[in-house]
Amino acid sequence: MTPPASDHFNGKTFFNPGPRADRGLLDVLRWQFTSRAARWPRWVDIAPPPLPPAPQGSAVAVTWVNHATFLLQTPWGNLLTDPVFSDRVSPVSWAGPRRVHAPGVALDALPRIDVVLVSHDHYDHCDLPSLRRLAQRHPALFVAPLRHHALLAAAGAHRIVELDWWQAHQLGPETAVTLTPSRHWSRRHIGGTNHRLWGGFHLRLGPHRVWFVGDSGYDQELFREIGRRGGAPDLALVPIGAYEPRWFMSAAHMNPAEAVRTHQDSGARRSVAMHWGAFQLTDEGRDEPVRALEQARASAGLGAKEFLVLQPGESVTV
Repeated sequence: MTPPASDHFNGKTFFNPGPRADRGLLDVLRWQFTSRAARWPRWVDIAPPPLPPAPQGSAVAVTWVNHATFLLQTPWGNLLTDPVFSDRVSPVSWAGPRRVHAPGVALDALPRIDVVLVSHDHYDHCDLPSLRRLAQRHPALFVAPLRHHALLAAAGAHRIVELDWWQAHQLGPETAVTLTPSRHWSRRHIGGTNHRLWGGFHLRLGPHRVWFVGDSGYDQELFREIGRRGGAPDLALVPIGAYEPRWFMSAAHMNPAEAVRTHQDSGARRSVAMHWGAFQLTDEGRDEPVRALEQARASAGLGAKEFLVLQPGESVTV
């Protein structure tokens, strides 16, 4: 079904109001031929702690699995964002960006998953092998932006909800999810640019608000609007990686300094860094986003507990 035309859909493809976030083939070639990518380690051993127990009262336990994958354990059910458990984020299993550490929680070790949130169709966020395994093991509802239904159904999902920007879906009496805009783009194959929508998720979980930003370039006005319309997040899950070179990446990926401003713009009480350390997607070193975040946090007068850096498998409770 074709969505109606809007301020971000022209009847055929989606777009960002204002400057474009996607890049053309010439830009990609320029990046590839001029790139001076930092060397990443081949493998990083991790020692994840055990999963926290099921939360009591109205508490929400948020565990960073890797990249943009978070497990949210709540009294009303468990949610999983952008599940990626494969060795590579690529159209093929034998090439493309390869993970440098194991997931902080193995897929088979997950508790019952009630809701799977998929922010957009890029391979490092929409990993079909992981989605297939989840659909086989869990009776989950899959929630995604417009035009993801066929992709998720091909992965075995049976209960699918598609949302437009600012559209909400009631998950239960005390829980709801709203798709929030982000400055990004979509494509899984040549000729498929922006055929599917992208975004983030603003979650109402009882008395708590959690905002999963998704992939996005920095947009002060948009992030302030999300805080106003959805309520200031008790916890924001904010990307800090995949940002170099800036001439190429800034329209679609924020850097750590912009991540700090995103935290402030939305009015978030606390934030957690994501989208770093698992897959080398761009030119910066593996640990550079964390170092840059520390500097940006200090410049903004924020403490480490206000914008957290978790290791894979670590958790925070709100």
